[in-house]
Amino acid sequence: MSRMFGTDGVRGIANKELTIELAMALGKYGAHIITKGKTRAKIIVGKDTRISGDVLENALVAGILSTGCDVIDLGVIPTPAVAKLVRQLEADAGVMISASHNPMPFNGIKFFDAKGLKLSDALEDEIEDAILSKRMIDLPVGGSLGRVLPYEQGTHAYIESIVNSIGDIKFEGMKIALDCANGAAYDVAPLAFNRLDAKVYSIHHEPDGLNINENCGSTHLGDLIKFVKTVDADVGLAFDGDADRLLAIDEKGNLVDGDKIMAICGLHMKERGALKADTIVTTVMTNLGFDLAIEENSMKTIKTQVGDRYVLEHMLKNGYVLGGEQSGHIIFLDYNTTGDGLLTAVQLLKVMKESGKPLSELSKIMTVYPQVLKNAKVSNAKKHRFMENNKIADKIKSVEADFHGKGRVLIRPSGTEPLVRVMIEGSDQTVLNQVAGELVTLIEKELND
Repeated sequence: MSRMFGTDGVRGIANKELTIELAMALGKYGAHIITKGKTRAKIIVGKDTRISGDVLENALVAGILSTGCDVIDLGVIPTPAVAKLVRQLEADAGVMISASHNPMPFNGIKFFDAKGLKLSDALEDEIEDAILSKRMIDLPVGGSLGRVLPYEQGTHAYIESIVNSIGDIKFEGMKIALDCANGAAYDVAPLAFNRLDAKVYSIHHEPDGLNINENCGSTHLGDLIKFVKTVDADVGLAFDGDADRLLAIDEKGNLVDGDKIMAICGLHMKERGALKADTIVTTVMTNLGFDLAIEENSMKTIKTQVGDRYVLEHMLKNGYVLGGEQSGHIIFLDYNTTGDGLLTAVQLLKVMKESGKPLSELSKIMTVYPQVLKNAKVSNAKKHRFMENNKIADKIKSVEADFHGKGRVLIRPSGTEPLVRVMIEGSDQTVLNQVAGELVTLIEKELND
């Protein structure tokens, strides 16, 4: 049986895999275990704009209240706002209902502890064991049950933290194009940039419960690229459904991904003595061009396994302040404890403002090496077994040998979807596409038979 918790909480198709019963159990046992049965503990809850958010929230909150914990209801708000506000409000835990960049039918439940950190594997395992064993716990009755406490100031408090992260800097004279993914950033992002005196143009900022991430946001950049050119913007900013990641488009319509954003911001921080040990923490998915750029600019990079939680763990352990992923999950640990799309956006624009350089020029810090990422469709039950298959293992070794040290192969199971991700990097795009396709075909054939 596969683990209930993936790299970013519990996810699945809402009302099918992520059922109402499971949501209620996660609320009940999650609250009890995280707070260690504390009387009148406070747990904050936020959600993105998916239609399933309401039903899952009601079930989750019912489970939490049944343990005697109070719920501070934030409503629709970005995931990083939950991580931030759990500390500002001195809550005992936080929960976000979102499936991030995934399609609308999916949803997820993700916990944060009192420090705004994702739960350890051990704590997630304890919650999972309690759910599966239907552990008996003493539940309160009467006046000891929990209450729901609405907190309408959540959006304002989060925006204040974003604005404060760049001091007295304003973005007057800058034209900013936003793609809010019809998700949790739909009002927060325009409000924040208006506060910072930018000229704001927005698309995909009218969520209806069904259109989150639908051909928009950080996973579908076509509309934003066109929009940047249409309004003659200085920069385009694309969020995902829960606004914990950011990708940018420069004034010429070119992609500026997480690797480039980290390189740009990292060098700016290094020059001002703000980059601890001149080091940026990234994952094994980081482009080879990033490594070369970091070395050329007298910085260092440390690699972790894929997942911003592992980046954060390494940052916390060693005191590093900047880290993230190519996908746009970027952590500025001086200001928040998780990937924060809006925070990343203002930090990137701060570099543009202080340097006086357009994003296209700043992006020249690194050259992107061709990289092909393809997905093999494999059931969740089998997606971790690819290295147990001799044919797949032999094919990977053969491909790596053919690169003669001038490319690399990375194959890993998705943490949230029934997929095995195949990433190949090298100098020849045609060869990469061919080899990646061969590997995907082989993996699907061997693991789905």
